Amino acid sequence: MGLTLGLIGFGEVGGILGRGLLGKPGIDRILAWDLRFADADNGAAARRAAEDTNGITATASMEALCAEAALLISAVTASQTFAVAKEAARHARRGTRFLDLNSASPGTKQRAAEALRAAGVEYVEAGVMTSVPPYGIRVPMLLGGAQAESLAATLNGWGMDATAVSETLGVASAVKMSRSIMIKGLEALVIESFTTARRYGVEAQMLATLKETFPQIDWPQQGAYFFSRVVQHGKRRAEEMREAAQTVREAGFEPLMTAAIAGRQDAVSQHARAGLFEGLDGKSAWEDYADRLIAQAQREA
Repeated sequence: MGLTLGLIGFGEVGGILGRGLLGKPGIDRILAWDLRFADADNGAAARRAAEDTNGITATASMEALCAEAALLISAVTASQTFAVAKEAARHARRGTRFLDLNSASPGTKQRAAEALRAAGVEYVEAGVMTSVPPYGIRVPMLLGGAQAESLAATLNGWGMDATAVSETLGVASAVKMSRSIMIKGLEALVIESFTTARRYGVEAQMLATLKETFPQIDWPQQGAYFFSRVVQHGKRRAEEMREAAQTVREAGFEPLMTAAIAGRQDAVSQHARAGLFEGLDGKSAWEDYADRLIAQAQREA
């Protein structure tokens, strides 16, 4: 007899996992809960969107989800990592396993684990090591915790790519967050550098020097990708960078660079929510994004 899988958060990552795990051996049912389901205006539409994936059932509450799920997978925004764990601890049955995919600091993951373990729930942290959409359920992830090894075997049996790295909680998250500082930092640097060069009309010369130094990188293509990802997911990335800054603090350092990365990601996401990049998408050139930022700066000057 298979288990009931409960997805907490049914955004991009939760949806990809849910659709990808449908019909896998050992999974009888997949349930989903998302705060959007409770929205007075749009909740019904959000539930229908989840259930359009035939085989996934949208539940009425976190309590309803936890009442039936033997494995809970948390895929929410970084700022909600601990809050979700605390709520799940109130409702989950003893012996339930909880896989935390969220981009949070080692300290945040350890506090989440404490709350769940006090309720008899087995907590496993995950560090998702790259963007999920290109990989689907095969996205590489590192697992940590006492149950990491056994849960990795279960996940890999479903076609996932999970590697247990430590029984000590925080190790997988430390790897993930250290990597995130670099990757999200590159995004922020490219946006600031490319837009500044465009404003001065020196982008061709600047890109030529980058090509000379890093010939293996297609900088215009990479720049377009970075701009589009930050425009689409900047709010989520900024939250992740605030958790990355906390990771740096927990290591005993001042997160001067990481805090600045969060600020740049957040600024672009605010422009995106205001409609500044309307009509642009993943196929747009980086210059199109930069021109919108330049025009906005000129209006604000």
